Amino acid sequence: MFGIPGKAPITMTPAATRQIARLMERDGRAGLRIGLKKGGCAGMEYTMDYVDEADPNDEVVEQDGARVLIAPMAQMFLFGTEIDYETGLLESGFRFNNPNVSEACGCGESIKFDPLDKAAG
Repeated sequence: MFGIPGKAPITMTPAATRQIARLMERDGRAGLRIGLKKGGCAGMEYTMDYVDEADPNDEVVEQDGARVLIAPMAQMFLFGTEIDYETGLLESGFRFNNPNVSEACGCGESIKFDPLDKAAG
């Protein structure tokens, strides 16, 4: 994992940990795997899947009964991300507060990152 020793690669708000733990328990799942895939108008989209077991290359973050597994190819893009769960009048869902995102589309469903060579420089 791309990280700082002693610091969790991602954090979760209390609302997110409650929702993830509740869904894990309800469905008997081992955790929530988050990742990225190509798609959307900005170029990348988050993926979320409940899984029965961790992949050996997943980065595992556990907090207050919630377990999040970060897919290997997404680890460097998700470092420093805060996962929140918001409940609204018309919709509810997880929100990613990711400091690595350089652009997001208007609907908030897809994101873009700076090229690695630009981000390193």
